Amino acid sequence: MIRIRLLAAGTVLMFALSIGAQQTTTTSPDTHAIAAAPVEQHLKVISEKLALTADQQDKARPILQEMHDGSQKINDDQTLTAEQRHAAMGELFMKSDKQMREFLTDDQKKKLDEMEAQMHGGPHDHPGDTAPQ
Repeated sequence: MIRIRLLAAGTVLMFALSIGAQQTTTTSPDTHAIAAAPVEQHLKVISEKLALTADQQDKARPILQEMHDGSQKINDDQTLTAEQRHAAMGELFMKSDKQMREFLTDDQKKKLDEMEAQMHGGPHDHPGDTAPQ
């Protein structure tokens, strides 16, 4: 069940990152600006979907940056097998998801759960859930 949640959270987060990454091809060649663009785009998407406050956005930005940097590092590591890469990404996404949920309201958490369900066609388990699915 946790693997399903990891996959769901990871897909939602990577989807938002990929949108930003696609847009970086048209930005200036400044490396810092290119690296920041996916994070800002991801932040924009989740801010709109979850109605994040300015304070929540400020808290989310470093989490998203850490997730982006970590996913880049994992993808660039050619010593990892596909399975190891998948596991490392899952851990990274789970950590980011957990950190984000610490400052989300219950309503925002529900919206995030709904986003994940839409991405994967069904409900997913979350840490702390005790009901079998």
